[in-house]
Amino acid sequence: MYWKSAGAVHTAKTVELAVRKAKEYGIKSIVVASNSGKTAELFAGQVENVVCVTHANGFKEPGVNELTQEQRALLAENNINILTTSHVLSGAERGISRKFGGIYPVEIIANTLKIFGQGVKVTVEIAVMALDAGLIPYGEDIIAIGGTGKGADTAVVIRPAHAASILDTYIAEIICKP
Repeated sequence: MYWKSAGAVHTAKTVELAVRKAKEYGIKSIVVASNSGKTAELFAGQVENVVCVTHANGFKEPGVNELTQEQRALLAENNINILTTSHVLSGAERGISRKFGGIYPVEIIANTLKIFGQGVKVTVEIAVMALDAGLIPYGEDIIAIGGTGKGADTAVVIRPAHAASILDTYIAEIICKP
């Protein structure tokens, strides 16, 4: 499915398509980018393993995380794992490029993935992060959900590799994207 526009307007349909594909393929894990937790909440009870990947602490404001403690508790009550950590396709490398100028290899990977859309870049990033955190099994296809700004507009079937071998990541299918 290719959306004519990007954004949160496609969240409900993206969730529906992702869950349908997970059931069709027998995929047990969905990894979803969700800074407020609202998009992740939509996957509660839909598959065996749901992982919500948030922005890192300090993303918008030093020492602050966008996911409230109340929302964290609600996700935990719904058996949704939460991953809050540095982003694998930016993190420290972006800090170096901001300080000294230029662009570095990981940023080149991120910007190359953005050719396919912001959401595709996000899906690769969060899938690798979840794998590195041990929240999804190694060597299995999962579904990763990302977006452009707020909400979700992109879903892919992906077999992530660890960050140390990120170029071995395999996108098997794009379910939907702008």
